[in-house]
Amino acid sequence: MHQTMRGWKLHRKTDEELADIAKIVNPVIRGWVNYYGSFYKSAMHPILRKLNQYLIRWVAKKYKRVNGRQKQAQNWLAKIAQCEPRLFIHWQMGITPTIR
Repeated sequence: MHQTMRGWKLHRKTDEELADIAKIVNPVIRGWVNYYGSFYKSAMHPILRKLNQYLIRWVAKKYKRVNGRQKQAQNWLAKIAQCEPRLFIHWQMGITPTIR
């Protein structure tokens, strides 16, 4: 699963919007959650947290005001997660980035 997420190379998709990233990621994540989550749901949490880290990295690369500032990028993504909690499947499950 980690290799699949790395293969997406989200940090290089700075021409895409967050909704476009969600369209790419959500079908795969939904499949993982439905299949693996039914057997061992708690094992999915670290993987989904890692996806949040990849999204934070994408934010840091996309927007100049948070460029290279992981904490600010995380806060920005956390605010988006609060405003639109249904954008990503794992956000609907409650695995959202937190504001520091």
